[in-house]
Amino acid sequence: MSSNGTAHQHRPTALIVGASRGLGHAMAVEFLDRGWRVVGTVRDLTARTPLHELADRADGRVTVERLDLNEPGHLPLLHERLAHRRLDVLFVNAGTTNNERTPVGAVPTADFVDVMVTNALGPMRAIEALEDLVRPAGLIGAMSSGQGSITNNTDGGREVYRGSKAALNMFLRSFAARQSGTRRAFVLLAPGWIRTALGGPDAPFTIEETVPLLVDVLLSRRGTPGLAYLDRFGRTVPW
Repeated sequence: MSSNGTAHQHRPTALIVGASRGLGHAMAVEFLDRGWRVVGTVRDLTARTPLHELADRADGRVTVERLDLNEPGHLPLLHERLAHRRLDVLFVNAGTTNNERTPVGAVPTADFVDVMVTNALGPMRAIEALEDLVRPAGLIGAMSSGQGSITNNTDGGREVYRGSKAALNMFLRSFAARQSGTRRAFVLLAPGWIRTALGGPDAPFTIEETVPLLVDVLLSRRGTPGLAYLDRFGRTVPW
C-alpha cells in the first residue's frame, strides 16, 4: 500500500451529532480541515444542508447520516449503519429554547418537555446508544452552555433552557461515573454566546472565531480520563 493510502486509512474519525448547520456544521468543517474523517448527522436526508455540500467536496471523508434526537427509533438504525466504524470522538451538538422570559412555573408543559428532550434526554440517548462504537481511549462530549452552571446563575432568565443544560451536565456526569474505570475522556463544552440561529444576531462572538477553539479544547482532552466542563478557552466552568 502506498504511503498516501496508509495515511488515508489511519485518519481518526469524529461523529458529530447535529451537524447540518451552525456550530455542529462548523465543527465538522474544522475536523475535516485537520485531517479527520467526519460522520455528521442531519434530521432529514432529503433536505439539502451545508453538511451535504461539505460531503460533496470532501473526497469521501465526510459521511452524512440521518438522526433526529427526538425519535429514539432512529438510533438503532444509525448504530447498525455505523457498526463497522470505530470512533475517536463522539460529540453531540443539540440545542433549542423557548419561553425565554417566562418563569418556569408558567411555562406550558409541552414547551418544557420539548426543550428538555431536545437538550438533555435526546443527547444522552444518543451517547448511551452509540458509546460502544467509541474506542476505549476515545472522547465523548456534548454541547452544554455556561447557562447550565448553577453556580454562575445570578441573573435568572431563560429558565427552561438553563435547566435543560444543567440536566445534561448532570446526566453526562452520571454516565462518566459509570465509566470511571475506563480511559475515556468526557467533555461538556460551554462555547459562549455565539451568533447562531439559537444565539441570535446580537451575540458577541462568531462561529468562525469560536469553533477552532472548541475543537482545540476537545483534542486537548484526548487521553485524559474523566469528565471536564470547559469553556472555549479550556477553562473549567463551575457546576
